Amino acid sequence: MLTFLGFAMIATFLVLIMMKKMSPIAALVLIPALFCVFAGKGAHLGDYVIDGVGKLAPTAAMLMFAIVYFGVMIDVGLFDPIVRGILRFCKADPMRVVVGTAVLAAIVSLDGDGSTTFMITVSAMYPLYKRLGLSLVVMTGVAATANGVMNTLPWGGPTARAATALKLDAADIFVPMIPALAMGLLFVFVLAYVLGVKERRRVGTLVLPGQVEREAAEEELVPAAPAASGASAPVSTSAVTSTPAASASASASGEGAGSAAGPDAASASAAHGGGDAATPEDGFQGLDPHRPTLRPHLYWFNAGVTVALLTAMIMELLPIPVLFLLGAALALTVNFPHMPDQKARIAAHADNVLNVAGMVFAAAVFTGVLTGTGMVKHMADWLVAAIPEGMGPHMALVTGLLSLPLTYFMSNDGFYFGVLPVLAEAGAAHGVSPLEIARASLVGQALHMSSPLVPAVYVLVGMAKVEFGDHTRFTVKWAALTSLVVLAAGMLFGII
Repeated sequence: MLTFLGFAMIATFLVLIMMKKMSPIAALVLIPALFCVFAGKGAHLGDYVIDGVGKLAPTAAMLMFAIVYFGVMIDVGLFDPIVRGILRFCKADPMRVVVGTAVLAAIVSLDGDGSTTFMITVSAMYPLYKRLGLSLVVMTGVAATANGVMNTLPWGGPTARAATALKLDAADIFVPMIPALAMGLLFVFVLAYVLGVKERRRVGTLVLPGQVEREAAEEELVPAAPAASGASAPVSTSAVTSTPAASASASASGEGAGSAAGPDAASASAAHGGGDAATPEDGFQGLDPHRPTLRPHLYWFNAGVTVALLTAMIMELLPIPVLFLLGAALALTVNFPHMPDQKARIAAHADNVLNVAGMVFAAAVFTGVLTGTGMVKHMADWLVAAIPEGMGPHMALVTGLLSLPLTYFMSNDGFYFGVLPVLAEAGAAHGVSPLEIARASLVGQALHMSSPLVPAVYVLVGMAKVEFGDHTRFTVKWAALTSLVVLAAGMLFGII
């Protein structure tokens, strides 16, 4: 009964948010509460929720202060050189922009923290997607999948959990998996290229002017001789010209072109049938060299504090929530010593903070009910028991395949400490090494990073202004395919 209710609750949640019948916060709260009553444990709902909130409170605190910290760093101009550098590299080519998103997300993921990766990636790439009228869901999908592959780093969490659960050395698990993970990351880059080409066809090809000064390159974009609309005069970065073909395809294109890009992309590509159309900036001024919040004289101080913060986080000198709390307080005090300015900065980022914190605490209801009622345990036991006896010698492959749905519908803690030991025990009975089981368990991380139970994904969709349902519908298939590529490469190389 609990097994059926667990699967039904998850399916109901996903269907409602993907069909946009409920907001994610409402669905995360009301659906588990309803199913808790169906399970006959409504009297314990309060205990389950409080337990879930208690476990996720440190994560919520970390995200709240991380958003404030990186928001201040964006305000004062720390990431402006990154934005300008990416703009010069991408040259307003949608394909390069999407590939650049994957590369940037992969590089920043080296810090081992998904929310940090998403904040930096979105702050750097968001202006380009808006100005070119690209689909924002492509950005979130590529960033989440690239981060998912990199999330397997020993200090990222899953590898350490697998090593702890099976009493193994993390290096013995991770190092042999590097070739397979490299193939997964390469697949993400190829996927980004394909999606970028698709976006190029949709919005038309745009290029920077010829060999001009760096400042001019950052301020002007012109169409690359569109076949149907002819030449056009240069326009500013907030106004992009598209071909009539691109305008037509904006409304007819498939994944990511509609609701994910929203009215912003539509207005950029279809408002005037090929004429100039301004792309709204929603107040984001990442490339505005004259905004009053810039602190160029404190650039190296801010850069040093950021590097020190990330280093301390990787070395685990203090709990991550404490590090970001201290970092946010220091950044506000030094960059904005006057109280009215500090209040203005906090107010400017309050929307993101409230959305993300609300999502985390709503997710605590979902995870609290799943765990407290025993649904997660019954679901895992049912899946393990459903494995045919003849698959025993292939438990590594089975573990890799199961890691996709289980890490998507469960927290990493639940999977690695609750399910993985059972799978390892079943494999050991058939002569399968626990190391192979541990390596196979990392396969599903590319998909895991888009799970509704991962707080960092709400930072990603919140900052990118993308509906969670749109992100899920677009990303899940590509992330699952990436995980299968890692699994196939692991088997091909004899790692799994």
